[in-house]
Order: sequence, then structure tokens, then C-alpha cells
Amino acid sequence: MKVDNSLPLEYSTEENNLKILGFWIFLGAEIMLFATLFAAYFTLENRIGNGPSGAEIFEITPVLVETFLLLSSSFTIGLAIHAMRLGKKKAMMTFFSITLLLGAGFLGFEIYEFIHYVHVGATLQTSAFTAALLTTLGTHGLHVTLGLFWGLFILMQIKKRGLTPETANKSFIFSLYWHFLDIVWIFIFSFIYLKGMM
Repeated sequence: MKVDNSLPLEYSTEENNLKILGFWIFLGAEIMLFATLFAAYFTLENRIGNGPSGAEIFEITPVLVETFLLLSSSFTIGLAIHAMRLGKKKAMMTFFSITLLLGAGFLGFEIYEFIHYVHVGATLQTSAFTAALLTTLGTHGLHVTLGLFWGLFILMQIKKRGLTPETANKSFIFSLYWHFLDIVWIFIFSFIYLKGMM
């Protein structure tokens, strides 16, 4: 395996470059998945039947906390990658761990939110609106959950093997995934919650 030391560690081999390219292609498919979910939601958002509307069930405080946690985690994963590029393993692992903790906090608030929705009678069976809402939020939440486990495995590998071209590549790809989830959340926050509260 030929390593080019003039490049950042995550790009230092041909295999790493191909993996990053492959992941960008995967993110293209993910964009299509969420675009489909948003299209379904916007088509069905006024079909509330006898169920509650967004304005009746959305609570601004948990949503703002979720947004703060996820956007902060985007900042900390950026700091982790910066530390990785400087070769600072301990700082990298610290920021990476903070990212996962913020992600877990986000997930905790999202679970609270789902319990609240069920409590006020907004379930998958209530209406087309609640089905589309819970499917969209649930899909994003599932992606965050998978990200937490993925990030944990990467941390374990870095602890065991150190910062190598392979672990750097995995960490960088994870950061792309995490930033993508943050961007999707900004759309959810703006076009589902804020629009729904008006």
C-alpha cells in the first residue's frame, strides 16, 4: 500500500480516495431517500383527519434543544478531524467522544418527543400527516442511532491501532455522514417544525 505523506492521512492512499468517493455516492442515495420522505411529508402535511395538526403537537423547547445538541456535535466532529490531521490522537478521541455524547443527548430528546406524540394521540395510525411525520423523524433518528454505534467502533479501533491511514479514513467518512445528518436536521427543523408551528 503506497502512502502519500503530502496528503492528509485520510486521503493518503489510493484505496482511501476510492472509499471517500464511494461514500459520496452513497450520500447521493441518502439524499434521494430523505428527498422522498420530505416530498411525502409535504404532500400529506394537511391531511390530519381527526388527528392533531403540527401546530397542536409541536413543542419548541425540545426541538431547540435537539437542534443545539446536533449542531454542536457537528462542530465537535469538525474539531476531531482537525485534531486528527494534526496527529493529536488524545484530542481527536476527546472531540469524537463529545460528538457521540451530544448525539446520544439528541436521541434522548427525540425519544421523549415520540413518547409525547403517542401521549397526545399522534401515532402512525392517527392520520396521513402523523404517519409521514413519524416516518421522517424516525428515519433520521435511526440514522443517528446507527451513527452512534459506528462512531463507537471507530473510537475503539483508534484506541487500539492509533491514527493510521485506515482509521483516519474511517473517521473522515464518519464525519461526512454526521455532517449530512446535521444538514437533514436543519431541513426538518425549518420545514417541518417551524413551518408546522405557524
